[in-house]
Amino acid sequence: MTTTLDLPPTPLLAATELQRLLGSMLPPLLQQRGDLLAVKDLQRQCYVHVNAAMAEFLRRPVEEVLGRSDVELFEPVLAGALRAAEATALGQEGTLCSEHRFDWGGQRREFTVLRQVVGPDGEGGRWLCSVWTDQAPALAQQAQLQLALEQIEQQQRANELLRREIADQALRDPDSGLYRRAHFEDQLRREVDLSQREHREFAIVFIEVDAPAPRVLALGPAGAHCVLEAVGRLLRSGTRAMDASCRYDERRFAVLLSGVGLATAHARMEGLRRKCATQIVVHGGQELGFTVAMGVASFPHTAHTQEALTEACEAALAEAQRRGGNHVTLAAIRFEPN
Repeated sequence: MTTTLDLPPTPLLAATELQRLLGSMLPPLLQQRGDLLAVKDLQRQCYVHVNAAMAEFLRRPVEEVLGRSDVELFEPVLAGALRAAEATALGQEGTLCSEHRFDWGGQRREFTVLRQVVGPDGEGGRWLCSVWTDQAPALAQQAQLQLALEQIEQQQRANELLRREIADQALRDPDSGLYRRAHFEDQLRREVDLSQREHREFAIVFIEVDAPAPRVLALGPAGAHCVLEAVGRLLRSGTRAMDASCRYDERRFAVLLSGVGLATAHARMEGLRRKCATQIVVHGGQELGFTVAMGVASFPHTAHTQEALTEACEAALAEAQRRGGNHVTLAAIRFEPN
């Protein structure tokens, strides 16, 4: 057998009691948030209640704030702005949210202000309740977040740059600072393909340092390293970004001159040969000199395939060395019968 308890109905909470209960929670909540609270008598246009935070902001004891108007508490311009926001709140139902930015005590302040008109009561009284929230903490937090994001972005860019530098260093010869042979051959394959598709010419150059002088030989590896560094430096400064200079093997360098014909390539390499011959390299207090031999071939005038092009360039380099070095030799131009 089930027993049913007859309970009295739950009494409804009166609206005034609900307001009282919720109102009792507001002051401690605002105190915890650091918000400023003010209540103004709209008929007398003076403040009838402020919390401790508002009094501290106004730099007055609470009792000196009560009974005073905006004109007495604020500068004229700010008082006018507050009265304008108050008039807007009076003209609409519900809560008005507005932003106020002004100088106060030598500092730039920014507040979000919520305004709510309460009343009239039985005697016709009306009050304006306002809650001021200082935006400085939120703005500071936002600035810190933005700074953190910028630092992360900078670190990511630095990491990417470092990654590229490491990858680039893996492609370069440590002695000359030029790219290794694999990079040159990759660029050469691309240039051959581009030339065939767009019917454009390009040139390649093989360079080899001539037999070193006795004083360079006497320095051993240190002297050879100085010469290699000088050649690499001259090649990097004497070629364009679209060109490719590399350390081809132990004794040889190679240059790809994009979009350049045989005559232009010869002129540029002749200028580079002169710079090598007059370059001052100093090691251990001794001035070292060196010269280079160069062979120049072009595509498609001296060859129609990549293999034939490199062979023609090697033959031109051999001819420059046969002439005693310090010379730029052009590969023979092919003549096809009609």
